[in-house]
Order: sequence, then C-alpha cells, then structure tokens
Amino acid sequence: MIGVLVVDDDFRVAQLHAHYVRAAPDFEVRGLAHTAAQAVEAARRLRPDLVLLDLYLPDRSGLDIVRELNADVIMLTAADDAAAVRAAFGRGVVNYLVKPFGADDLAERLTAYAMFRRHLSGRRRLDQRDIDRAASLLRRGDGITAGLRKARSPHTASLVVEALRATAEPMSAAEVAQRVGISRATAQRYLSDLVDAGKAAMTMRYGSAGRPEHRYSWSVR
Repeated sequence: MIGVLVVDDDFRVAQLHAHYVRAAPDFEVRGLAHTAAQAVEAARRLRPDLVLLDLYLPDRSGLDIVRELNADVIMLTAADDAAAVRAAFGRGVVNYLVKPFGADDLAERLTAYAMFRRHLSGRRRLDQRDIDRAASLLRRGDGITAGLRKARSPHTASLVVEALRATAEPMSAAEVAQRVGISRATAQRYLSDLVDAGKAAMTMRYGSAGRPEHRYSWSVR
C-alpha cells in the first residue's frame, strides 16, 4: 500500500481529500495535518510515500516545506499563478492539481503516481527509454482518460491504457482483460470508450473461420 499524508488548513477539505484517497486502490491515509509544522512532524513520524500538500498554510507556505517532508508531493491548491506552479516543480513536486477538483481528477493522478512507482521499483539500472517512460507516467493522469463514460473507473481506465501502451502489437479485448485482471466484457467497454475518444485505434484480424477479431492499439503519441 502507498501511504499518504493529507495536508490542508481546512479540516473539511482535508477530510474530503482523505476520502478520495481511501477510495483509490493501493492507497491508504496515514495521517492528516493542517499546518506546516504539523505536516513536517507527521511526515517524520509516519513516513508517508506521498504527501498531498496545500500551498496556503497558516504558519508557512507549503512550498517552503516540500524538501523537509522527505516524500513525493502532489500539490492540491487554489494557487493557479505561473510563479507558484514553476516554484513547485522546481522544488521537486511530482504533480499539481488546482482546486476545486473532483474525485476522478485526483484518482487519475493517484493511479498515474502508482504506475510511476511500480515502474521505478527495485534496484535495476535504467536506460534513457526507461527514464523517459517514468517521466511520462506521471503525466498519465492529466486527462489521459478524458472522454470515458461517467460510470467508468479512472483506475481501471488507466490500467487498460497502460496495457495498450506496454506493447507494440495490437491486443484483443480478451488479452487486455487477462493482463489487467478484469472481465472481457469490462475490457471491451473501456476499449470502446478509448476508440470513441480517439485515444486508441481498432483494427480487424480475420482468421480462417468464424467472426473477425477486434484488435486495439494505443494511438496517442
């Protein structure tokens, strides 16, 4: 499980963000903090993997404590000026989400972060392609599943996208389902959404007998 510390000066907002995190697979809330001092102390004590950090805190700016947290940071803030965004990324923040946002917006970024961590797990050496892929994974949540139907799960959608992007060869719905761990019918629905949104391409493969098989590939470069 990926441990998360939620930091926001508004108690209700912090609780709401924590609720969003608890709904995301593979994530757990390790604590909440409402000031910069509380955040730094909680990070030292709880050792979270990820901190969801507000910029506007009553005692110090969230930007000032990013490096003291010793964890990856996603900024969740109303600050939308270029200087704040530039400063956040300059201090090593891995993503930046402007309030107000919905559960799906955060879920997409959490899923992208989880894929980023999986890609960089272990002690293996990385070539440039691996490093470029790690950087692109962090951006995977920035609207990559836009166009999907409302009832769809951003987490499942991101896994389907990851399955398509991981192979150069077109895949059938059954192959995607097996790789992701969902039913063929569910995979088919998500694949159809991606085709409709222009993010995946569908081709037909004709066999010696029976109906032609639909094959899917990622088309966004």
